[in-house]
Amino acid sequence: MGYLLRVKLASFFTGAATASFGALYILHRDYKFAHQSFKQQMKDLQGSLDTRISSLEKLKQTETPQLVEATE
Repeated sequence: MGYLLRVKLASFFTGAATASFGALYILHRDYKFAHQSFKQQMKDLQGSLDTRISSLEKLKQTETPQLVEATE
């Protein structure tokens, strides 16, 4: 009876370890995908903000000479 119990326990722990490693691999892959997606969203947002800021700076540069001419 002791031998059969050891075989069952060994099989159980082997299955539990395999399932744990599989779950950790899936979680790690999901984490990497989410991190990559978030990084891409931030990169797109930064690009959008850079274009908006540069267009505002260009607008400010074109309005400044007009204001100087109007005050003279």
